[in-house]
Amino acid sequence: MRPTLTIALTLGFAATAALAHVGVKDPQVMARMHGMKTMGADLKTLGQMARGITAFDEAKARAALQSLKAETDQIPALFGPEASDPKSEALPAIWTDPAGFQARKEDMAAALQATRISSPEDIAASMRTIGAACSACHEVYRIKQ
Repeated sequence: MRPTLTIALTLGFAATAALAHVGVKDPQVMARMHGMKTMGADLKTLGQMARGITAFDEAKARAALQSLKAETDQIPALFGPEASDPKSEALPAIWTDPAGFQARKEDMAAALQATRISSPEDIAASMRTIGAACSACHEVYRIKQ
């Protein structure tokens, strides 16, 4: 996938997440959405540096990467209990295919572990892998928008 397309898709996921929070009643669903929104903001930070929209700042990039890793580690707990809300974008496959869902989480963790942030070029290369991990999970476990 081309770097610009990958970054644009990642930023699009972040924008969609922000709109999804309106009217959520279930606290577990809200916690999941908040976690995904945090990940979207972190991806936006990295994506904007990769594209030169914002100045490269290794400390900010490192903070965004650490936050992404922490949120990824929380995914099993956030999606452990099945909770529903009309605003939820989680598909039942999360709970009917827990091994597959866990594998997608591990793919994201591996992508983040391999992420290099020493330059905008490093970030751009890493964003392709991160974007692929996000998309792979969303394709199967998230309601298509």
